[in-house]
Amino acid sequence: MYRVSPFVRRFAWALLGGIALATVWVNLWPGSYYDAIEWRLIDRPLPAWIAGDAVVVTPMAIVSDVLMSLFLFFVGKELWEALVLSRGALAGRRAMLPAGAVLGAMLGSVLVWLLYGARFETAYEATAGAGWPVPIGSEIVIGYVVGRRVFGGGHPALHLLLLTTIASNILGTLILGFAYPATGLKLLWLLLPILACGLVYRSYGRMPVAGRTELARRRAMVLWPYVAAGIASWIGVAASGLPAELGLLPVLVVIPHADRAFGLFAEAEEFLHDPLNRLAHMMVRPLALVLFLFGLTRGGIDLQAYAPTTLTVLAALWIGKPVGLVLGALLAARLFRLPMPAGVRIRDLVLIAVISGMGFTAPVLAIDTALPGGAMSEAARLGLAISLLAGPFALGLSRIIGR
Repeated sequence: MYRVSPFVRRFAWALLGGIALATVWVNLWPGSYYDAIEWRLIDRPLPAWIAGDAVVVTPMAIVSDVLMSLFLFFVGKELWEALVLSRGALAGRRAMLPAGAVLGAMLGSVLVWLLYGARFETAYEATAGAGWPVPIGSEIVIGYVVGRRVFGGGHPALHLLLLTTIASNILGTLILGFAYPATGLKLLWLLLPILACGLVYRSYGRMPVAGRTELARRRAMVLWPYVAAGIASWIGVAASGLPAELGLLPVLVVIPHADRAFGLFAEAEEFLHDPLNRLAHMMVRPLALVLFLFGLTRGGIDLQAYAPTTLTVLAALWIGKPVGLVLGALLAARLFRLPMPAGVRIRDLVLIAVISGMGFTAPVLAIDTALPGGAMSEAARLGLAISLLAGPFALGLSRIIGR
């Protein structure tokens, strides 16, 4: 088993630190907390064909829409390499079992959300099925830290855990965008990232191959064209009504990358110097600050916000998602006649499913869009915070059922 870089654990502690500080702040001085994160830096009307009635820029919006797009680019890079590189974890038939696990987890969490919410939800502002995309995403960095304690630093199950959590986060955010577009879908704006990516690929992004000149090789290794394409891509995705945090993902497909995969967040990638890995190396230190700011601006947990919505969140994450993940993985293995990944047993799959019941980063992004504001949103945020207790439960369960 390859070694995962230690920065993933630093990301987790930065996120938890931001959540803890925000929770103390919002419970002791709620007025000043909301004034700080919702302070309107810009509030200007724009033409309807650009961004609707007005564009409002707040510290919370900057962190969620702009800075978190860097984080999704960073984790999306790992998923992209697993798909396209030689020996990638998702190359060919190896993608079937993780895909089944992710699809099962998504369907299980949404189904339980809908059934439980229809039976027990009492919020007067609730509508039928409101908020169903919230439980789709899982926690990546905190989930990895828990998984490392459960399985040990070199266990192959960590690889499957990272694959499923990253894929569910990106898929959940994309589904949220189509189900609850921020300003109404204006899909013609997606031509901007398509054109930007096509232009940068034609001019710079084609991988150097044997027979190309040294000038062509050096031209493919510069970074500024991909940064410029990323800015254009972000603008196009944000203006289209899809979640702005997905704005940098289209550029992944045109940036030259390594020839083979070393594993998700592999420490060996620190010695690679292709443009994609160089961009990722530049992001490592800033992303710790980004995740701290995300926890600070979106992680303030009102400890008195308990409501039936809290239990709806927990039922979807703690029951629907783990059951769906296990059944989806086993069904994919049966249908496609696939073995379990090397070194991973059924008990490991169950523990991965329990850890996937932790949801915070992507689900928090979905709350304000998919749920009515006010008490219902705060109750859901409290449920997401409580869902992190699935981590200690997984650790205790692993000791009970034995290695």
